[in-house]
Amino acid sequence: MAAKLECDISDIDHPPHYTQGRYEVIDIIQASMTHEAFLGYLLGNQIKYLMRCQHKHQDGGSEDLRKLIWYANKYIANIRVEK
Repeated sequence: MAAKLECDISDIDHPPHYTQGRYEVIDIIQASMTHEAFLGYLLGNQIKYLMRCQHKHQDGGSEDLRKLIWYANKYIANIRVEK
């Protein structure tokens, strides 16, 4: 079983502005891509949040770092192990 990074992401996971309709935005994005493209999307978002974490918010970057952890956990959950 893959390890999961621990962090309080309650305000990051399933935010109301991404769950307005019947489907959550991340699920629509995933359904619109190949598996490999979706993994690339998740990695790209991790890079984005890492690169801007000290420049956007007045919280020392903790909000963006929690978002990075959310995307890292989503990536880990979507890794397909080839045997």
